[in-house]
Amino acid sequence: MAAPTVARALRAAPRLCLLPDTPRHLHTTPACLKTRAARVRVGKGDKPVTYERAHAPHHIAHRKGWLSLHTGNLFGEPGAAERAVEDAFLRRFLYGTFPGLLADEVVLKRRANLLVICAVLVRALAPARLYFLVGYTETLLSHFYKCPVRLELQTVPTKVAYKYL
Repeated sequence: MAAPTVARALRAAPRLCLLPDTPRHLHTTPACLKTRAARVRVGKGDKPVTYERAHAPHHIAHRKGWLSLHTGNLFGEPGAAERAVEDAFLRRFLYGTFPGLLADEVVLKRRANLLVICAVLVRALAPARLYFLVGYTETLLSHFYKCPVRLELQTVPTKVAYKYL
């Protein structure tokens, strides 16, 4: 007995949507122009912030530079997605190889077949260990990417704060 009732309801359902007297409503919400991604929240003034994090993302190429320099993003150049994945891998590899030593963001530069990695490190390791890690990183990444990899490192006594937020 329930089957004929369900069949009648299913047959009637398409007709309900096609009735001209049925009002249709468009629900909208006002634009929320609060972009919060990649921004540091302002606090009591006790939070140290580096130069890269102090400026918002829309200031790239105006107040701060790109962190990955290559020609893959030019019009018609293939492989931009592969370079983005490689950049993410390189940054994670460096954060794992130099744990807690990176004072600022890593800058990756690709020049022809050469990969140059620029970083600022905190002086917390003995020079012998630091030289070992540099050689280890250059050798391992050269074998991974099958191109020469060079690390350009600078050391600072402590993390340098650009300003406090």
